[in-house]
Parts: sequence; structure tokens; C-alpha cells
Amino acid sequence: MSKSGARAAAPQRLVVELRAQIEDANYQYHVLDNPKLSDAQYDALLRELLDLESRYPELVTPDSPTQRVGSIASQRFPAYEHLRPMLSLPNAFDASELRAFGARVRKLSGADPSYIAELKIDGLAISLRYEEGTLMRGGTRGDGRVGEEVTPNLRTVASIPLRLRSKSAPRMLEARGEVYLRKSAFEMLNAQREKQGAAPFANPRNAAAGGVRQLDPKLTAARKLAFFAYGIGNVDELERIGTQWEALDYLRDAGFPVNPYIKRCRSIEDVIAYCEVWERKRDELDYEIDGVVVKVDELALQKVLGSVGKDPRWATAYKFKAREARTKLLDIIVTVGRTGTLNPNAKLQPVQIGGVTVSNATLHNAEYISSHDIRVGDTVVVMRAGDVIPRVVGPVLEERRGRLPVFAMPDTCPVCGSAVDHPEGEAMSRCTNAACPAQTVERLKHFVSRGAMDIEGIGDVLADQLIELGLVKDLSDVYRLSDADLERVPRTGEKTVANLRRNIEGSKRRGLARVLAGLGIRFVGSITARALAEDLGDMDALMNAETEDLLRSEGVGKEVATSVRLFFDQAENVQMIERLRSAGVDLSAPKRKHREDGALAGKTFVLTGTLPALSRDEASALIVNAGGKVTGSVSKKTDYVVAGEDPGSKFVKARELGISILDENAFRKLVGT
Repeated sequence: MSKSGARAAAPQRLVVELRAQIEDANYQYHVLDNPKLSDAQYDALLRELLDLESRYPELVTPDSPTQRVGSIASQRFPAYEHLRPMLSLPNAFDASELRAFGARVRKLSGADPSYIAELKIDGLAISLRYEEGTLMRGGTRGDGRVGEEVTPNLRTVASIPLRLRSKSAPRMLEARGEVYLRKSAFEMLNAQREKQGAAPFANPRNAAAGGVRQLDPKLTAARKLAFFAYGIGNVDELERIGTQWEALDYLRDAGFPVNPYIKRCRSIEDVIAYCEVWERKRDELDYEIDGVVVKVDELALQKVLGSVGKDPRWATAYKFKAREARTKLLDIIVTVGRTGTLNPNAKLQPVQIGGVTVSNATLHNAEYISSHDIRVGDTVVVMRAGDVIPRVVGPVLEERRGRLPVFAMPDTCPVCGSAVDHPEGEAMSRCTNAACPAQTVERLKHFVSRGAMDIEGIGDVLADQLIELGLVKDLSDVYRLSDADLERVPRTGEKTVANLRRNIEGSKRRGLARVLAGLGIRFVGSITARALAEDLGDMDALMNAETEDLLRSEGVGKEVATSVRLFFDQAENVQMIERLRSAGVDLSAPKRKHREDGALAGKTFVLTGTLPALSRDEASALIVNAGGKVTGSVSKKTDYVVAGEDPGSKFVKARELGISILDENAFRKLVGT
């Protein structure tokens, strides 16, 4: 070998050795929880590798530990198509439903199988694709078939192997698992956010999901996320795996962290016992679990059982009951929403519920407080279930002492002092001042939210600051913000300003439906906004439409049409629309294409509650693509109501009118997915 060849080979060998040492240290620390190197030793190895790769950039590879640090910020997330669908799971809520699941399995399969019981980690489901043993792509679940590719972000999760430890790695492996945030890391993250003046996260799951979807991987790395593998989506050249238990063993041997509490159960009764144990012990863990996933162990039997739509017949998710705690109601604080509604909120003596400190909860409205006889000074029962905002269930009357004052909604706005209106037939009271600062800031938060203009970076804290500094007085001012304006906001450096500028510019292309949804017109949500946008085509047609024209759109009744007409009859709103137009915001929409031959042609649907796996937009898209129509209110013309968890008054009205009510499973069968 020549001298030059020897010189080139030396750094290459050293890079390979350093990577092996660092990855082994990562595996020992993040997977086995048995660190072999001190922090100083680990940092020294990583610095040496970074130095070598900076001097020899041709030696940088996707599986290098240095790629965990975070790469260039992404403008957007490309689509990630799963090689096999990431199935959603039907739910079981008690022992009888688990037994019914076991009975169905026996009936359909003719066998009495064993099961695998796995703790259901409350995080974000992801898929990881390895080629020749190297992590090449990673994506979120999305709709089960297509998610968002977030590979640079997932590379920053230390417990995700960048290269498989198996000596004979398959040509291609798609592994599935859950990204989550430990409770201890969650507490540290919220403490840090509070010091920075940022709003704390509601729960670890929200923090984990938001971390994975950051545009800048360095922000993902700062979240200190963790990962558990729970299955194989697709694999080449690996036919020796015959059971879910063996699949988990394979993943563990390949270097993936697998939850240590997974159990093989001989019967459904063993499964029930396992669920009961972990429902009691869930708070002993340093991560959130919200149930148990139960799977038929034998993979060949899983194929025999198959699936219905997106739901496998061979698996179910046992959901833990919502958790409650008792604490003292210290005060009732009334806040003002974007449409002027006065919202009562409970100020509580801090209490731990499921590893999260709860000090605030919703009280819904004055009618709820009155009907439940909730008073300041009471001991109250507080419930927290998953991502739902904690709510006060009611008082513990036997612990009430003395004559506590009865709550009354104020007659003047607690923010601006204007008169409060109590509309007849409505549960909510409203501030009558459209220029109320509280309404303005809530309208801004709504306008920039994901369901509207989706401007990443303008969160609650920044929105408050923009209003307080007088930089935003109405929604169009968002598009008039200069770099100098943004630099006036505390803790916004050059990079933050550049990111905000890019995101604001990008939002101009969202289209009329998003703009309309973001304007905060009373009774106009995303479904109604899309219907109006697709039927009328552009903002001018919408502003000039008479009430009768608006009523022709699906889901638009007299109340909605009157509200839309009232909004555009106000000169200040028309002027704001013109400022949006002059700023270059797209105010057009493609005309609706009606599918006359679809499976749901001519059928009208209403959505209510939270579906287990589909978002409202995803469910609406399935209906529209099959020729159906989605409306926002139940009437005699409604054919189906699709109901998820916590359905509202639409569910009640559908029952009264005798309208067919579908859960997500029945809905999917109808749509044919």
C-alpha cells in the first residue's frame, strides 16, 4: 500500500472503532440501563469522532452517532409510506370485553391460543426502516398507510439504534415502536419551560409528539425522548420468526429496547390478571401507560384471523379507567375566549393524577357549576383521562364545612370591564366588546393553530407577547410583522426570527378553507369552512353571498348563515380581509368535485366525539372521497352520525331522531377501508 493509501486508511479505521465504542456505550446506557463509560469518557470519544468527520467529511455515514446531534432544519415533512399498514386497535374497557375478544378468537380460529400482553406506552407510534442493518428512514403512523417522514428527528433519539447489532442483518427491516418521554424528563422539561416563560406541556405524550414533529432536529434532541420497540412491520430473509414473542426477542437482540414487563399468557384469564396488576402498578413506572395491548402470539394464526378494515381480529387494546383524585377548590377563575365566551376554570390545590401535577381544571360553564353545586372551598373530585383537559367531576358534599358562597358569573368582562351578555337559551355568557384584548389574543392563537393557518413557532406565549407589545392588533398584522418587530419580542434571536419569517410566508399558501376556519367566525369550524370554500370558490364570492346562497352549502343552517353574513357585514372585517389579500394570502379554493358513483354517494354524515385512530379531517376525507357529505349539525336529513369518545349533544339528538350511529369500526366497514 502506498503512503497516501495508508494515511487515508488510518482515519477510516479510527472512525469505525470510535463509532463502535460510542454505539456500544449508547446501547449499554439507553437500552440495558447499565452504563460502562463515565459522561466525560463518552464526551471525549464523541468529540474525537466529530473532529475526524469534520476533517474527513467523506467518512460521514447515516448510522454515525454524530447524526444524533441534529441535522439541518426541515422546511416540511415529506410523506412516509408504510410497507405494511400500521393497524389501529379495537378497544376493550373491562374484563367482560376481554373475554368476548378471546371468545371471538377461538370461534374464528378454532384454536385456544396463547397471548402476548404488552404495556400500552402512551407516546407516539413510529416506523423505522433499516436497509442492510442501517437506519435509513423513519416516519409517524399518520393514517396507518402514510405518515410523515421525520428521519433526522428520530436519529436524535438515543435509544433508537442507528445500526442493528445483529451480525447477519436482513436486507430490509421495518420495525415499529413507541417514542415516549419519561416522567422525570417531562418534569425537568416543564421546569425549564417555566423558567423561560413558555407554557408547560399538559402531559408527556404531547411533549413527545411535539418533539418528534419539530422542524429543527436539535430541538427534538433537547427533549431527551426514549423508545420501545413492539413489533416488526416488514422484513426480508427472516422466516424463522413464528411468534410475537420471538419477534420481540429478535428486536431485543438487534439492539432495540423492548419493554421488560411484556408477558406471555396461556389464556385470556391470565391476560385479565396481568391487566389488573398493571392498572394498580402503573404509577410505579417512570413513563405513562394507558392500557395493555393484547395480541395472539402465533403469527400464522394472526394471518388466519386477518383484519376488518384497519382493525386486526388478532389484537385488542385494554384501556385503563380514567384516574381521579380529591383536592381542594381554591378559586374559580373566569377567562375570555376568542368569541367572547366567559369560561370558568378551577384553581386547585396541586394534586398528582397519574404522574402529572394538576392545579387547573375545566368547569365547563355556569350551568354545569350550578347543576353540580360546586363551590369555592369544596373538596372536589378531579378526573384526568389521556390527553383530555382535567375536569372537576363534582364536590364531595360530606366534606363540605359551613356555608360556602354560591358561584355567580360576573356581569362585566374580567379583562376589559365591558358589559356581559347572557343570551337566552345558551349556557355561555359573552363579553360584548369585540376589541377585548383577551378575545384578540385568543383569535390570534386560533388563527395560527394547526387546523387553521398552521404557523409553526407562534405558540401561546409568543401570541401573548405580540398582543402585549402592540405588534398584532388584528389577524392581518401577522403578515405585516418585520424582522425588527420580531426582534423586539424577548428571547427571539436571529435564527428564531428567520424560522418565523419562513413559516409565516409558507402559511400564505394554505387556501381559502384554512383562512376561513382561522377567522373565528362563530359556528364555522373546519368542516363548514371547507364546504363554503369548495362551493363558493373564492373570498369575493363568499363576502358577496346572500344568506340564501350560503344555505345551499352542506351543513350551513340559518344560524350559521346569519353568523357568516354578520361577520362580512362589519366594515372592519372586510378591511382585514383586504389586508390579508394585499399581503399575498391565497383566498381561493378548488371547486367541489362531487362523486356520483362513490359508495357513500348522496349520504350525509355528522362527526362527534374523538375517534380512536382517525382525526376528524381524515374521517371527513374518507367520506368526501367516497361521494358522501359531511355537515356540522344533526337534522332529519342526516343519514349517519359517526361517534367517538365523549360525544356531545349531536349524539343525543341523533338518538332522538332515530338516526344510525356508527363507531369507528362500523364506519370503516361502511367506507370500505
